[in-house]
Amino acid sequence: MLTDLNEIKQRLQTIKTFILDMDGTIYLGNDIFPYTHRFLDRVEETNRSYYFFTNNSSKDLQAYIDKLDKMDIPITKEQMMVSTDVILEYLSSHHPGAKLYVVGTPALLRAFTTAGWTLDDEDPDVVILGFDTTLTYEKLSKLCTFIRHGKTYYGINPDLNCPVEGGEFIPDCGSIARCVESSTGVYPEFFGKPSRRTLDYIVKATSLKPGEIAIVGDRLYTDIAVADNSEVLSILVLSGETKKEDVPKSKHQPDVMVDDIGVLADLLE
Repeated sequence: MLTDLNEIKQRLQTIKTFILDMDGTIYLGNDIFPYTHRFLDRVEETNRSYYFFTNNSSKDLQAYIDKLDKMDIPITKEQMMVSTDVILEYLSSHHPGAKLYVVGTPALLRAFTTAGWTLDDEDPDVVILGFDTTLTYEKLSKLCTFIRHGKTYYGINPDLNCPVEGGEFIPDCGSIARCVESSTGVYPEFFGKPSRRTLDYIVKATSLKPGEIAIVGDRLYTDIAVADNSEVLSILVLSGETKKEDVPKSKHQPDVMVDDIGVLADLLE
């Protein structure tokens, strides 16, 4: 991990774009951090760009664009990436024409149907678990039954918890997957951070070399882990889930650690 400020500044000079996590990094729930705009302005002032990538699969692309717009952060669709995008790209090349059973919110289901997929809760070819804040026992039971019958099973994002206002957390997709695993003995392949498929997706979408990309986030096992064994710069912020005392115990170590992106803004030259 880089700790010398001059070394950090020197490494940041090679960065052309920042891939920013959302919850815990630029806001908590509906509360934007007071330093977020200053960071984004500084990125643009130094002729860099930024994208947002959220593992939260409970909402669709437009919902995040609208949320950012309400926070006075207008972006293009190209600047917004959701973990759902990664699995949609994979399904197109590996399961063309498949019927899907998706456990997720109405917004997540719309993301699949809008992309042209057929949803089938009777005899699907592939079953997919997302971050479902509308989860019911019926949906959970049906998912487990399909898995026991040998259906191909994927998860969208592996996050165990989702941070909300007041420093609290709610169970995320990874926690639901643990429940399913307890019943079926099967744990899915995930497509959001830290999947290598996500890193490949980001590199392709930005058209940059890995060494020119920095991923910024508040979780060691997703935001930081996604950059493991790559030239992508990983930057941990302590404004969300991860606390400073958690870092030495983790197998995923950030290249840079700062309190928040406000501090990071001061390091950009």
